[in-house]
Amino acid sequence: GGVPPATDLVLGATAGCLACFITNPLEVVKTRLQLQGELQPPGTYPRPYRGVLRAAGAVCRADGLRGLQKGLAAGLLYQGLMNGVRFYCYSLAEDAGWTEYPGGTVAAGAVAGAVGAFVGSPAYLVKTHLQAQTLSTMAVGHQHNHESITGAFRSIYRQHGVVGLWRGVTGAVPRVGVGSAVQLATFASAKDWVCERQWFRKDSWAAVLAGGMVSGVAVAVTMTPFDVISTRLYNQPVDAEGTGKLYRGFLDCILQISSKEGLLGLYKGIGAVYLRLGPHTVLSLFFWDKLRNM
Repeated sequence: GGVPPATDLVLGATAGCLACFITNPLEVVKTRLQLQGELQPPGTYPRPYRGVLRAAGAVCRADGLRGLQKGLAAGLLYQGLMNGVRFYCYSLAEDAGWTEYPGGTVAAGAVAGAVGAFVGSPAYLVKTHLQAQTLSTMAVGHQHNHESITGAFRSIYRQHGVVGLWRGVTGAVPRVGVGSAVQLATFASAKDWVCERQWFRKDSWAAVLAGGMVSGVAVAVTMTPFDVISTRLYNQPVDAEGTGKLYRGFLDCILQISSKEGLLGLYKGIGAVYLRLGPHTVLSLFFWDKLRNM
């Protein structure tokens, strides 16, 4: 739309942050569900979190209403960095004409998402740590016990250096790359599909929301396994050298989850992932579009 890539960087970051503020509670719920029963066979562990709504209630009982916004500062930092870089890279690809080639939109979306995920990885690491923290009676996954976002960055850097801040990035890059590519490939067609059936007026935000929710099914199915792996790699405890104590890397994480928790273990938290994807996609696009018009 004639907006320079540098402007898209700022607008994309702002839009992502505004959407994050609204959808962060689902991120907290999703993180808890994905860490619950880590590397334990189904039915052999207590389940303090059951389903999206009951899990949200459990978070409130343990941490108060403010618990639903745990890790918000780190989440805003991540969304600002990741979406800013993602929109910037995609805008560059558009200006270069790469999106006009067959499959160019999907490829550009995947590359832009992967680059954005790499840049924002330290913020996602801290966000995951903070969102997993809770009372010992409700705790799932490893508890890192950070006191604040600045304390978390300082502690990780002091113990493991700059490299430690990018621990878990091998799960984040394919996660965002796949999610971005599938989203761009399905969102427009899903929106057209609901309009063709005359469920909503074309170009209305009701059609955009419906398209986002339909597209969210495809994105949730393809992205949730990568999301679970990413959460586990980021949150696992590490030794003095910064090596993970539970997983050696991306492939080892897949194999361990599949063998010990079953294939359904890779889809933990899919309800929260789906419920977040549609609104987050629509809100990001809505805020980005309005900011561009301004």
